[in-house]
Amino acid sequence: MRRSGLLVLAVGLPLGLLWSASRSGDEPSDLAARARASLSQTSGSLRVPGLRQRVEVLRDRWGIPHIYASSEDDLFLAQGFVQAQDRLYQMELWRRSSQGRLAELLGPDLIERDRLTRLVGRYRGDRAAEWASYGPEARSTVESFVRGVNAWIVHLDGRRPLELELAGMDLEPWSPEDLLSRAEAFGMSGNAISEALRARVVAGGGVALAQRLRPPDPPVDLIVPAGLPVEAADGALEAALGSIGAEVGFGSGGSNNWVVAGRRSVTGRPLLANDPHRALDSPSLRYLVHLEAPGLRLMGAVVPWFPGIAIGHNGRVGWGLTILRIDAQDLYAETLHPEDPGRYRVGETWEPLREERETIRVKGSAPVEVALQYSRHGPLVHVDPARRVAWALRWTGQEPGTAGYLGALALGRARSAAELRAACRRWKMPGENFVFADVEGTIGYQAAGLAPVRRGWSGLLPVPGAGGAYAWDGFLAEAALPAAGEPPSGYLATANHNVLPEGHPHPVGHEWAERYRIERVHELLRRRERFSVEDFQAFQHDVTALLARDLVPLLRTHEPPTPRLRRARDLLLGWDGRMSRDSAAAALFAVWQHQLVARWVQSEARDQAGASLMSRALTLTAAVRALRGLGPGGRTLLLGALDDATLVLERRLGSDLSAWRWGDLHQAWFAHPLGMDEATRALFDRGPIPRPGHPTTVNAAAGTLSVQTSGASFRMILDVGDWDRSVATSAPGQSGQPGSPHYDDLIPYWAEERYFPLAFSRGRVEEVADRGLTLEPARP
Repeated sequence: MRRSGLLVLAVGLPLGLLWSASRSGDEPSDLAARARASLSQTSGSLRVPGLRQRVEVLRDRWGIPHIYASSEDDLFLAQGFVQAQDRLYQMELWRRSSQGRLAELLGPDLIERDRLTRLVGRYRGDRAAEWASYGPEARSTVESFVRGVNAWIVHLDGRRPLELELAGMDLEPWSPEDLLSRAEAFGMSGNAISEALRARVVAGGGVALAQRLRPPDPPVDLIVPAGLPVEAADGALEAALGSIGAEVGFGSGGSNNWVVAGRRSVTGRPLLANDPHRALDSPSLRYLVHLEAPGLRLMGAVVPWFPGIAIGHNGRVGWGLTILRIDAQDLYAETLHPEDPGRYRVGETWEPLREERETIRVKGSAPVEVALQYSRHGPLVHVDPARRVAWALRWTGQEPGTAGYLGALALGRARSAAELRAACRRWKMPGENFVFADVEGTIGYQAAGLAPVRRGWSGLLPVPGAGGAYAWDGFLAEAALPAAGEPPSGYLATANHNVLPEGHPHPVGHEWAERYRIERVHELLRRRERFSVEDFQAFQHDVTALLARDLVPLLRTHEPPTPRLRRARDLLLGWDGRMSRDSAAAALFAVWQHQLVARWVQSEARDQAGASLMSRALTLTAAVRALRGLGPGGRTLLLGALDDATLVLERRLGSDLSAWRWGDLHQAWFAHPLGMDEATRALFDRGPIPRPGHPTTVNAAAGTLSVQTSGASFRMILDVGDWDRSVATSAPGQSGQPGSPHYDDLIPYWAEERYFPLAFSRGRVEEVADRGLTLEPARP
C-alpha cells in the first residue's frame, strides 16, 4: 500500500504516531472475526437508560439511521446512542485529541501537543454566556445527546469494540462540556501561522518579497509594525502553531456551495448543492442522520460527536456551507523582563504572566506537570528565552459561543429563509458562507462568524504586544457581514473565495482560496437557463482545470528542441483541460505545473533554505502571475520543467506517452489510523482508488501528485420542497466498525460518481429501510 506523510486524522494527528497502539499480532482472519464479534446491534430491540418513551430507528440500505421519537429529549438521546454505536472509536479519539490527552495513549512524543491543545483549545470564560450563545435549547439538546452516548457505554458493560481495544482506549463517561472544545476549529479560524510565515519572509527577503509571494486581497500595503522582532518569528513558532492544527495558507482545503431559484430549475423549485472538502478520513468526518420528533424534522450531515445536523434541511428550509476565511487570529510579540521571564512589558511597566499548572498522563512514563502561561492578549504559544520574546495568541476562540459548529443547533429550528438568516447570528466559529432556500421559493446568502475589528492595521503580520496600539476594537455587527437575496442571475455561489463586495468597508480578511473553482462554478451556472438534480451531480464532479488556461498557452511560442518534448508539448496544447482519470495530458499537466513552480522558485531564491521558505509562502495566484510575466526569457524554464515532468512520468508510468493515465498516478486511500501493519491494514484500509480532479477543479482533489488526501467525501443536492428527490454521496461508509456492511459500502458510489437518495417522507423511508431497531425505556 502507498501511504503519504501528509495523511492525518481529522484531529490533526499524524497516522504514524499510532503505530505502537495498533500493532495487533493477529492474522487478518482473526482480526476480522474479532471485528464481527464486536459489532453493534442495529436490529431488534434494546433497553436504553434515560429514555422516556419508545424510539424507532430505521436504517436504510445505505446505513443512514432515521430516528423517530415522541420528544426532543428522547430524540437527541437516541441520536447520541446511535452515533456512538457506529462511531464510538472516532468520537473517543476526537475527545482525547481536543482535550489534550493523546500522550496517555501514544506516549511522550505527544506531550507538547497536548500542552498546546489545552492552552489554546479550552474555553475558560463564563459558562452561562457560553451556552446561551448557541440558543435557548442548546444545553438541553447537548445534555440529552451526551446521555445517549453514555447509555451506549453503559450498555457495553465494560466490553470494548475492537477499534478501542487496539487503540488502548478505556471507556469513560462523557459530559456536555466535552463538546465545548475550540481545538477542532483552530485551523479554520484565522491566519496565525500565515502571519508567522510572512514575518519569516520579511526577515529573510524584505517586505516587497512577502507582498509578492502572498498578495493580500483586497490589496493593502504590508507594513511592519515598529518594534516587531520579525527575526523571532522562526520555524519553532510555526511548528508550535502547526501542532495545534493551523495550516499554511489559512487552511488548504475548500468547499463549494450554490443555490438556484425556482425560475432556474426544471421543477420550478429551488435546488441547492454543497460539497465540503476535508481530509479523506476513515471513518469519514461526516455522519448522515434523519431526526424526527413533534415540531422538529432534520435531515443531513453532522460530525459524529455533535447532535443535530450541520448541513441539510428541516422540511422547510435547506442550507449548505463553505468556510468564510475570516481572519480571527493575531500573534502578539510580548517582551519578557531581562531578569524575570515570568513578567512581560505592558506600556512602561512589567506585569506578571498568568500561569496554570496541569498534569499530563503519559503512556509508559510518569505523569508530567506542564505550565500554561497567558498574557493579557492570550495564551503563550511559543517562548524564545534567548530573544526574550513570548508569542501570545489572540483569537475568537476565547469568546463565548465559539465551539466549532455548535451554532448549527439554531439553524435546524428555522422555519423560513428569513429565520435561517437570523439564526446565522448564533454561528460564531469558524466563519462560514451559508446559502439557503425555503419551500416558499426564497433563496439567499449570509456570511456568519465572529470577525474582529482592527483599527489601522491589517492583521497580516504579528504585532508588538507592549504598547496597546494593536488591540481589537470589538467585533463586527452581523449587519456588517456580507449578505444577499436573490440576484438577477437567479443563483448564488461560494467557493472560499473573496466574497466581499467591491468597496466593502469592513475587510474580514485578506487571504482566500484561489478563484479557479468559483470561476468554473459561474461558467457552469451560466451555461443554460434551467437545471436539474442530475445537472448538479455532473457539476459537483466537474474536473475542468481553469488553471490550464493560464499556463498551457505559455508553451505555444516555444519550439521544443527534441521530438520527445514536441510530443509532450503538443499533447498539452491539444488537451481540453479536463483532469480526467483516463487522461494522459492531465497527468502531464499536473507534474509539469509542479515542476514549473519549483523551477521558478529555485531561479528566484538565493539558496536552498530560501527556496524552501518561498515554496511554503508562495500562493498559486502569485506563482501564475510570475509565470505569465516571464516573456521570451522563460523558454528555458518552461521547457526545462516539461522535460522534468516527462522524465518523472516515464519512470512512473512507462515510456509510451499515449498510455499514461492520470488515475494511474493519482489515487486515494481511505487509510484508517489503526491500519499500520499487515493485519490491521487488511481490516481497516480501503484503496487504492484512481482519482480525477485537481486542487483547483470543482471536483477538488488536494494532496500530493500521487495521493489525494482531501476533497469532497460528502456531497449533497437538495430539491427544496420535494425533499425525497434530494441525493447525497459519502465515503467510505456510515459505520466506523470494520465488519459492518456499512463500513465501506459507499466507496463505489463515491468512486463512480453515483448518488443515493436522502429519503425523508415516512413512506419513502420505509421503502428503502432494510433493518429496524427499537429503543425501549429501561425497566424501573
